[in-house]
Amino acid sequence: MTWLYILIAIVVVLLLLVLPLYNGLAKLNNKVEEAFATMDVYLKKRWDLIPNIVETVKGYAKHEKETLEGIVGLRNDSYNKMTDNEKVEANKKLSEGVTKLFAIAENYPDLKASENFKELSNELSKVEADIANARKYYNGCVRQFNDKIVVFPNNLIAGILGFSKKAMYEINESERENVKVSF
Repeated sequence: MTWLYILIAIVVVLLLLVLPLYNGLAKLNNKVEEAFATMDVYLKKRWDLIPNIVETVKGYAKHEKETLEGIVGLRNDSYNKMTDNEKVEANKKLSEGVTKLFAIAENYPDLKASENFKELSNELSKVEADIANARKYYNGCVRQFNDKIVVFPNNLIAGILGFSKKAMYEINESERENVKVSF
């Protein structure tokens, strides 16, 4: 009979430890998903804005066709059908393409003076700033979630409950380099 009481006490103690941990991890997981969804809105906005900029540049830089087609080619897959990781990877490549696009624009003074290009460039700059802020928020949420998972005794229980570390949204090496763009 005492074994039954001991077993019941162990189960109660485990429940008192596991339930708050599970609820905390579930809430943090939801926060990470919300943060990604916020960032995803801006990534999609940039995704849709790039072809307009490319078309504007095409009119001025006809011999840069291969580079421009490569940037547009990144958009061949339907954005809405991509997984979160595919979206992150596609947008990393798109960021590299945007850098190349503005490098091309540097060589065309008429293009830089175009009102359409200026307007699209300003809009892209605003979207890039929004993405940077959303990335900071997302990475902060991921850090909180990952911190909760790796500490003892949470690390023993988190895997059993189906929680694993989330990946940060990091920039490419090419984005770390200074890019000179002037209008």
